[in-house]
Amino acid sequence: MAILPDPNYDRDIARLVDAYKRGILAIATELSRLDISDISRANAKAALAEVAVILRELNAESAAWVAEHIPKAAIDGVTRAIVELGVAKTVVEAEKIVKFNRINRELVASAIADTQADLLAVTQNIDRRVRQAVRQATAESFRANMASGINGRRTINADTLAGIRKTLGSATDTGIIDAAGRRWKPEVYVDTVTRTKLNSAHRDATINEAIGREAYYARISSHGANDACAQWEGRIVKLIPDAPGEYPYVGFLPRREIFHPRCRHVLTPVRNPENIGGGI
Repeated sequence: MAILPDPNYDRDIARLVDAYKRGILAIATELSRLDISDISRANAKAALAEVAVILRELNAESAAWVAEHIPKAAIDGVTRAIVELGVAKTVVEAEKIVKFNRINRELVASAIADTQADLLAVTQNIDRRVRQAVRQATAESFRANMASGINGRRTINADTLAGIRKTLGSATDTGIIDAAGRRWKPEVYVDTVTRTKLNSAHRDATINEAIGREAYYARISSHGANDACAQWEGRIVKLIPDAPGEYPYVGFLPRREIFHPRCRHVLTPVRNPENIGGGI
């Protein structure tokens, strides 16, 4: 039987994160071109139009990435189940017979939609903050020019210019606030979301395939974790609640301890846990 390495999606994730970094840099560059000493509404509108193009292209790129890599992670999970359960001897053989069952088809469709929605929230947040910053900078520039005319000065003073520049600069240096109230830099949020979704798709597809082949247990992988996950490494879990034996059900495991965001642990299905050990 083939020894399957744990999945590693670092390169794929890094490419998507780089796309977001490039997009954010392009937006910052576009905003830096604005003449902050006298921002006209026409120039502000043109800048926002360019930002919209950048974000639209980024949304298209991320949607395509998700549509490609979520199914790949699920396929990896199904392949692991097929090989570990002895249905195929090698990964190559397993890949030839991989076929999503109904529940895995639904899993993939749901995971794609959820991930794309999470990534869309990133660009929507950037768009909202950029528009707000440009409106504020335009108003500040307009007011400063009015004041300089009243006071007989020809130009806006340096402190005011620096304040307007700071307003524009903060537009892309913003964070995403998740459901728990934590603030994330966009690129860190993208990395966390995609890493979590890919690993979750892999585990869930493994579970679904194992259950479909009447294997109701799995072993949690081990990679020397130094957080709360460590206590679960190598443990046997049930894949359905009513499977025999004193093993914890995977659906009831505390998410603060195992299978949390960014968790790299995978499941290896087994038919007879008594021959393996690793229970409570």
